[in-house]
Amino acid sequence: MAKVISTKLKPYLITLDLQAKTHEEAVYEIASTLKGDPLVTDFDGFYAALQAREKLESTCLGKGIAFPHARTDAVKGMVIAVGCSEAGVLHARADNQLENLIFVIGTPKRMVTEYLSAVGALARLLKDDALRNKLLHAKNGDEFLFYLAEAEDKL
Repeated sequence: MAKVISTKLKPYLITLDLQAKTHEEAVYEIASTLKGDPLVTDFDGFYAALQAREKLESTCLGKGIAFPHARTDAVKGMVIAVGCSEAGVLHARADNQLENLIFVIGTPKRMVTEYLSAVGALARLLKDDALRNKLLHAKNGDEFLFYLAEAEDKL
């Protein structure tokens, strides 16, 4: 399988020590790393789409993982940013679950296949407790990407 996630993600888009305490704050903190990204043509529109999607249904998957995502034309290509919190970020709309790894994903409406492929790959990868632990304790963005790419090679 092609490396869908690790090729889209860059070290500077990985926040290893989220300051946010709630899911909403975390999504904004993580999404903000994409401000100025050439693929994000309208940050406010992108963020609004993330919020609207979250109101439909929680993107918390359990096991400390969340994939806030939006299909929106406020981006002209797939973007991914990540936030990590060892203590966990509270997600009130998901029965007060704690989230440790939060992957913010944006994709244009026309890129349905790529979007489904990315979300599916992440879901399969993050079933692995050992990988989640490695990602959560990565020392820097490069190490995080190394572990992710290594795991993608095995899909």
